[in-house]
Amino acid sequence: MSALSIFEDAPIGSMVAWSDNTPRPPERHRKKLSAWQNNNSKGRLIARQGERNSGNVALAAYFTLHEADFGAGGVITIRVHRTFSVDSALRFTIEERPTPGSVRVFDRPGENAELVHLASHRAAAEEWLSRHGYPNAVLEEVSADEVAADIVEGRAA
Repeated sequence: MSALSIFEDAPIGSMVAWSDNTPRPPERHRKKLSAWQNNNSKGRLIARQGERNSGNVALAAYFTLHEADFGAGGVITIRVHRTFSVDSALRFTIEERPTPGSVRVFDRPGENAELVHLASHRAAAEEWLSRHGYPNAVLEEVSADEVAADIVEGRAA
């Protein structure tokens, strides 16, 4: 799939993989492997932003994937997010869609909201939220209708 297809069709909370279609180098080639991993990985779709204009400059639409968390002792110190323009030449695939009944936790209401957690059900989302303190959080349940629409429109993973 193209980056534009992910932007248009992938539901927030989906696991999305990206690739430059090159073979993985052997483990012993650390620099080559590191460069390869930069263009071949996966993450959870947490946000998307439409095209914007700033003066005479038009900024292309983009989406953001949460790739990894780093920390110790249950404390996250670094979050790795990757942002891709819809013009990206990389190839993308939807590896997993949110299941019906799961609950998305957004950091705030509105178009610029970012997914901060995907819980298996509402009680789990509320429990997670009580421990992580997002005062303007919005909970959104993934409906069976949303999943059915993806299947009917040919977007099922």
